[in-house]
Amino acid sequence: MRAIYVTETGGPEVLTLTEQPEPTPGPGDLLVRTEAIGINFIDTYFRMGQYKRPLPYIPGDEGSGVVEAVGSDVTEFAVGDRVAWAAATGSYAEKVAVPAAVAVKVPDGVPASAAASALLQGMTAHYLAKSTYPIQSGDNVLVHAGAGGVGLILTQMAVSLGAKVITTVSSDAKEELSRGAGASEVLRYDEDIAARVRELTGGEGVAAAYDGVGATTFDSSLASVRIRGTVALFGAASGP
Repeated sequence: MRAIYVTETGGPEVLTLTEQPEPTPGPGDLLVRTEAIGINFIDTYFRMGQYKRPLPYIPGDEGSGVVEAVGSDVTEFAVGDRVAWAAATGSYAEKVAVPAAVAVKVPDGVPASAAASALLQGMTAHYLAKSTYPIQSGDNVLVHAGAGGVGLILTQMAVSLGAKVITTVSSDAKEELSRGAGASEVLRYDEDIAARVRELTGGEGVAAAYDGVGATTFDSSLASVRIRGTVALFGAASGP
């Protein structure tokens, strides 16, 4: 089977398309033929060596596809089922051994590309909106990187919960994406974000700032929240 292979840490140039043996599903596993593969920022941490993973390896943890075989002890899935997953190492490949415990069935009406890209980012957005700071109707919230995967889903969730969402983006194209997801106001990173947030919220600040960017937005996140507001840090794309 074809698979992306990493033999050393580094930039995108270390990703090599190779032929690899097909995995064999063990007890509790599914053998899945991939239809789409989820690519996440955390994949770059492993590739660069910031997060450790033994070399060599096939990267990727998320995808969707069709079950071709099931291991022993698997009763809830069958050959031919469409499934998606977010925790199966080796997903940058034509076939993946997926633990049944991390797989979910995909309805026929859901495109493979949507299923492959929704789980990790969707679960992240869900815990941010429902657990880290449970958004209430009438809240103002700030979402950095509003056109990113988590940002787009989180914005939609927040709007569905009755919140007004302010986002940050870097370009006109990303502003269009963010507004399409429901953002009421979209700011640029080179603005005085905290001052603009205060202006947009009548001086109060936001109930929560959801920050997956890190170093370059941390101070503005702290300065944007109301008294006893929440700053939720869930990534460091610009550094810690």
